[in-house]
Amino acid sequence: MTSNINALDLAVPQGNIESFIHYVKQIPVLSVEEERELAYRLQNEHDLDAARQLVISHMRFVVHVARGYSGYGLPQADLIQEGNIGLMKAVKRFDPSKEVRLVSFAVHWIKAEIHEFILKNWKIVKIATTKSQRKLFFNLRKSKKRLGWFTQEEVEAVARDLDVSESTVREMESRLGNIDASFDGYGDQDDDSSDYLAPSSYIVANDSDPALLIESTNWNEQSNNNLNDALADLDDRSRDILNKRWLSESKSTLQELAAQYNVSAERVRQLEKNAMKKLKATLAA
Repeated sequence: MTSNINALDLAVPQGNIESFIHYVKQIPVLSVEEERELAYRLQNEHDLDAARQLVISHMRFVVHVARGYSGYGLPQADLIQEGNIGLMKAVKRFDPSKEVRLVSFAVHWIKAEIHEFILKNWKIVKIATTKSQRKLFFNLRKSKKRLGWFTQEEVEAVARDLDVSESTVREMESRLGNIDASFDGYGDQDDDSSDYLAPSSYIVANDSDPALLIESTNWNEQSNNNLNDALADLDDRSRDILNKRWLSESKSTLQELAAQYNVSAERVRQLEKNAMKKLKATLAA
C-alpha cells in the first residue's frame, strides 16, 4: 500500500463538534455485503478509497464510544479523534474471511486508543500504573450508584467485582475526588485576599537561596574542571578505558576493551584500577 491508512485526512474539527457529530450520523451504515466487498478490496488491492469508506461509515460508532468517556474532563473532539485512530488501526488489520463484523472487531482498538489518551493526559491517572489500577480507574465511576463516598459495603462489592484490594479502591476513590488547584492563585479575581490560600504563599523552597545556588554552581564547575585536568594526566589508553567504563552512556565491558587493545580482560581490569588510583590522587591533591 503506497499510503498508510493512518494518514487518512479524518481530523475532527475543534469548533462545532455537534455539527460534526450530526454529519457523522447522516452517513449510511454499510450492509454486510458492502462491508465485506470493501474489506476485500483493501486486503487484496490495497485500495485506499475502500479503507476510507470503511472508516467513515463506522465513525458514528466511535462517537458513541467516545461519549462514554465524557466524565474525565477531556475535550470530546480529542476523544473522538483518538477513537478514530483506533478505528483506522482496526480497519488496517481487519480480515473479512473471519466473518465477523468490523464494528465488533474495532471496539477493542477504539477503546485502547481512548484509554491510552486518557492515561497520558489526565493528571490523576499517573498513579494508574498496574493492570489492576487501570481496570479500577476505568470502572470506578460506573460502579458509583450515588454521589458521595463509598460505604464499606460498596467498597467490598467493587473490590470483589474488579478483583482488587479494598485499600486500592479507597486510594483510587480519594485520588479521583481530588481537585487540581492553581499554585499561584487565581489572578483574574479582584479579591486579593483569596490568593493567600494559594500554595505559593506558604510552600517554602529551601533550595532557592541565590547564594547557595551560586555556590553549588561554582562547586560543580570546579569539580568538572578538576576531573578533566586529572583525566588529561593519564595516558591515552587508561583515559579511554575510564571513559568507556565509567563516563560513557553505553558502558563497555572488560571483554570488549580487551579485544580492542588485544590484551586480557584481567589486564584491562588492572589498568582501570591503576587509573582510578591516579585519578583519586590527583583530585585529592
